[in-house]
Amino acid sequence: MELKDILEAILFSSQKPLSAKELQDILKQAGEAGEGESKEFAKTKAAAITKALETLAEEVDELNRSHRLVCVAGSWQFVTQTEYAPWVRALVGVKNRPTRLSKPALETLAIIAYRQPITRAQMEEIRGVSVDGVIGTLVERELAEVIGRADGPGRPQTYGTTQMFLEYFGLRGLEELPDAEELRQVPVTRPEAPVTTGDDDDETPDQMSLEEVTEAKDNDAGKLAETAAEQAGEAVEDDEEEEDYDDDEFEDDDDDDDEEFDGGEDEAVEEASQTS
Repeated sequence: MELKDILEAILFSSQKPLSAKELQDILKQAGEAGEGESKEFAKTKAAAITKALETLAEEVDELNRSHRLVCVAGSWQFVTQTEYAPWVRALVGVKNRPTRLSKPALETLAIIAYRQPITRAQMEEIRGVSVDGVIGTLVERELAEVIGRADGPGRPQTYGTTQMFLEYFGLRGLEELPDAEELRQVPVTRPEAPVTTGDDDDETPDQMSLEEVTEAKDNDAGKLAETAAEQAGEAVEDDEEEEDYDDDEFEDDDDDDDEEFDGGEDEAVEEASQTS
């Protein structure tokens, strides 16, 4: 009997994922009970258990079975292949999954994962905004937790990721987080060029350069300025004509008034002479 076969039997019968330390305790308890060959594996080290599980996982993958052995958050379990999900869902039903994390929550969670232990002030310094509400959401979802206090004024709380964080993202441990260099190597798909409806490419007008656009704007501005100047000049001429017309009219009126006034004065003098 091999160690990997014993571990396979334990994991198939378990109702929850088991870590290497938990499997080691199970082997120890079975050895103390003294049933069958259990004493032979009672003192198995955790490193040997992990190695046997990795070998078992490779063998299961090679068999191309409906299930596979995985390690998530440091615990091992058998899971069903995704292509068999419709039948398994019909058996166990659909569980209500929590709502997806928002973009601010994911950004803050990434900062915690890569920079833990980290204080709230340090998160806000990196993001440039307050993280009070986001931290509350992450702690409530058990994706982040207080793991200690920083050595500084006021000894602020420091935050780190949880076991649930590893399970949520399907990570064996924090060492499986992609580093910055790996993120830079992820290919980015550029958007395709817009599709035109024209049949003949020659009929499509060429795109104007920045200089041509600037020159066209300057020309348009010059034409607008000339038009405005012409309109202003015409308005000035109209005002001058109106002023000349008004001056002439006022001059004629003044002359008539002077004549009338002079005539009346002469008549008054003659009457006074006759009377005397």
